[in-house]
Amino acid sequence: MPDDALTDTKTDKSKLKMSSAAKARMRQHEDPKYYYYDDGGKPGRGNCTWGIGTLAHKGPCTADELKTKVGPAEVEAAFASRITLAEGIVRRNVSHQALNQAQFDALVSFVYNAGGKGAENVLSLVDDGDFKGAASAISRTIYMTVRTKKGSKKVIAHGLVGRRAEESAPFRLPSK
Repeated sequence: MPDDALTDTKTDKSKLKMSSAAKARMRQHEDPKYYYYDDGGKPGRGNCTWGIGTLAHKGPCTADELKTKVGPAEVEAAFASRITLAEGIVRRNVSHQALNQAQFDALVSFVYNAGGKGAENVLSLVDDGDFKGAASAISRTIYMTVRTKKGSKKVIAHGLVGRRAEESAPFRLPSK
């Protein structure tokens, strides 16, 4: 994360948009895929996903979905739309605390990945001013549920560990 993003001053959230640098970092975590795939790594595990981490539905893709191709324009449109949605969720749910650009970017990235429902606790902690608690909660959100022969289980999604460290960092630093 660039140093200037960590030291910028608090800003009115209504004027904040996710920075282009943060979008570029998200692309490092959310590699575009122009087809449907199961995000658990193997077919039959995880959730059916496409594009830049766009959830098609919970649970594995069907055989027909796994054959479905998606065009670059559709992937980019979904990415932009989901970022706008995540920005709105952050603005609506963090109404009592001013955020700097790095904090806003981190929350938008987290909401993009965890979903509005999955981010509720973190957003509530930030809104209450408990930045340390929010950083800890973000860092713990590294699990995914996968199907097994006996049902399902939670496993560490190793790809989320570094991402969560990045997203929690702006809430671990002294704020300006």
